Amino acid sequence: MEQKVKEPRYHIVKRADISGKEAWIIRVVAILSALLLCAIITMVCTGDNPISIFATIFKGAFGTQRKTWITLQYVAVLLIISLALTPAFKMQFWNVGGEGQVLMGGLAAATCMITLADKLPNAVVILLMIVTSILAGAIWGVIPALFKAMWNTNETLSTLMMNYIATQLVAYFTIVWEVPKGSGKIGIINQNSNVGWLPNVGNKYLLSIIVATVVTIGMMIYLKYTKHGYEIEVVGESQNTARYVGISVEKVIIRTMLLSGAICGLAGLLLVGGINHTITTTISDGQGFTGVMVSWLAKFNPIAMIFTSLLIIFMGRGASEISTAFELNQSFADILTGIILFFIIGCEFFIRYKIVARKDLGKENA
Repeated sequence: MEQKVKEPRYHIVKRADISGKEAWIIRVVAILSALLLCAIITMVCTGDNPISIFATIFKGAFGTQRKTWITLQYVAVLLIISLALTPAFKMQFWNVGGEGQVLMGGLAAATCMITLADKLPNAVVILLMIVTSILAGAIWGVIPALFKAMWNTNETLSTLMMNYIATQLVAYFTIVWEVPKGSGKIGIINQNSNVGWLPNVGNKYLLSIIVATVVTIGMMIYLKYTKHGYEIEVVGESQNTARYVGISVEKVIIRTMLLSGAICGLAGLLLVGGINHTITTTISDGQGFTGVMVSWLAKFNPIAMIFTSLLIIFMGRGASEISTAFELNQSFADILTGIILFFIIGCEFFIRYKIVARKDLGKENA
């Protein structure tokens, strides 16, 4: 006797179309849900009321003038890294090596600051830092591109592995240059002479913001109005089509990853020469990976990336403030940050798909 297969009560169906307004409603609901869950968890752990918890989140990002500037500076760096990764993603090259490219740019800057401080004028050192940081990031980005272009290797794996190599290189030179010996860290480079410290523009936070603004405008023009941007889009749509119309796919891959790595190297320069004035293996704080999420959530739109970066930095700093204000350890802040990111990423599923009851599915197909 043939056994009847029981149909599932609900089905996941791809949305045929969704307006921008509906998509943003889903995102806002996800963010509010994340905040609510964070408030409930914090309330259970601390006994404080949700209103004070929400106030603490806002205070963490914008509570004082200094905190506001720091938040905007963090947003600027994350935005630069996200913009750097975007051209590669648009051509379907999965560059998850932003972390390593940033580290190599930072290592190049630190090398100039440490080895040339007493040999060249400050202006020349800074100029060499700019050139070498951009060049180091570009080289680190183009190595996986060359392997992809010549032997069709898996770029996700190769760019990921380059992160680990970069991290170990920074770890090695940290021991070589450690101050004091045995500390395992370099400390503030040229603290007395300030050689290699990027100049303040208005205040010490503004330079990164100005650079991020220039890179955002430049990337928007590059992707939308230039021949190179058009070629990136065609390669991303179909490599066969690109070859058919006379575009050299290999050349586009190499050129795009040179650009991507160079901008990541610029972010490393800002972190070492303009913000931290030192180099560590964690100086980018995982933003090379967070930038992947920012780029995808913004649908590769440079303007949308500004708001996406702001949202993620705001949430992260708010979570850290909760941890500090309620005397909880840093792991608690990481838990809250993880919850927030999970909701932000998860909401994209509901933008692309919807859950339909079995009886409603029949109506849709009719």
